[in-house]
Amino acid sequence: MSNSLHSELIAAVATAPGHGGVGIVRISGQGARAVGEAVCGKKLQPRVARACSFSDNGEVIDQGIAVLFADGASFTGEEIVELQGHGGPVVMQRLLDCVCAHGARIAYPGEFSERAFLNGKIDLAQAEAIADLIAANSNTAARAAMRSLQGDFSKRVNELEAELSSLRVLVEACIDFPEEEVEFLEKSQVQQRTDHLIDRLTLLKRTCTQGALLTQGAAVALIGHPNAGKSSLLNALSGMDTAIVTDIPGTTRDLLNVDLVLDGLAVRLVDTAGLRQTIDPIEQIGVERARSQAQNADLVVLIVDGSDLSLKNDAQGVKSATSALLSGIEHSGKVLVAINKVDLLTGTMPVHDELPYCQISAKTGAGLAELKSAITRALGFNEQEATFTARARHIEAIDCAYRALQTASGAMLDLAGIEIVAEELRVAHLALGEIVGTVTPDDLLGRIFSEFCIGK
Repeated sequence: MSNSLHSELIAAVATAPGHGGVGIVRISGQGARAVGEAVCGKKLQPRVARACSFSDNGEVIDQGIAVLFADGASFTGEEIVELQGHGGPVVMQRLLDCVCAHGARIAYPGEFSERAFLNGKIDLAQAEAIADLIAANSNTAARAAMRSLQGDFSKRVNELEAELSSLRVLVEACIDFPEEEVEFLEKSQVQQRTDHLIDRLTLLKRTCTQGALLTQGAAVALIGHPNAGKSSLLNALSGMDTAIVTDIPGTTRDLLNVDLVLDGLAVRLVDTAGLRQTIDPIEQIGVERARSQAQNADLVVLIVDGSDLSLKNDAQGVKSATSALLSGIEHSGKVLVAINKVDLLTGTMPVHDELPYCQISAKTGAGLAELKSAITRALGFNEQEATFTARARHIEAIDCAYRALQTASGAMLDLAGIEIVAEELRVAHLALGEIVGTVTPDDLLGRIFSEFCIGK
């Protein structure tokens, strides 16, 4: 955000769209108090709620409460006024128009949070946690986002930054005395401290990977031959009759999505058309969409009709079925086999010793609890390790810092030159700085805050 935009008075409806008991128009920037007093017709005092009528040229728009937050003591760090009225969209729009008529402009998406960051009220990871908290779709995600907002993630990054800064001071000082380089580095334990930082980054990445899964959720594609029980399984896992289930092969023609939470992780289950050769042009499109969904999914669950395999009574039938299903599908490697219809089996259940598998019955519910746990395990999610939310960009930054520290450590072992060590430590430091915003390109700020809703 440019300095000129940063100095402007901004306003937006801060509550969700639609009808509600209460709606809030938020005003931030120099002059917010004057605008608030002009609209409500009363003097405002910081952190004192004033009951008033909101008026526009003498016409009363609504009745509600006005609250002033002083410069430096608000969410954005600027003077803020919140006008709290009735939450009807027409009322809120009229109140917002009135505020803009007094000199404010409508805020851009995320502009309030961006100003809070620019004014030092929160760092960049905390700002992103606001959006994560709003978008949280499970209790686990909400708790993790709150911990990020409170600074748990930032604290760990800041500790690493401080240690890196200390190392950089030692190494930069060593450049001025090259004849004492090796002795100085050994005495200062720079090698050991660098390797220790690498270990700490490894642990941080593992936690961030869990946090990113919480933030992004996961897509799980249900793939199988016609009548293997994909739609029945979708209904059983969701607890709703979402998909049409019949004995007629090819009933499912298009993708059908169901969102649910498994062990705290938001998962989108996608039911797909049965994979088979067909001359029906509509079903052909469905089959192609099924293959495409399998290629793009975070996890492919292969539904195998166990009753068809019971005559063979061995694992080879399962392997042949899964190989046929995966034929022609490029996938990420995360595959889980669900052997369905175990309620119809009379012999020994065939197993799969190459891919993780579950034995289930979508009809009776047998094995579904185990399948749910197997899905989260296959996705690499561990609810206990998801202590805070994270983003893909955070993981990329940690990877960059990790690679730089590895190079620095190798350079010290090979005596490749202190300048290389210094440069790699600088790169690692800058990468970590991008996470919390101590080093942040303007285009990165624009991308991050553009994803926020207006009013935050």
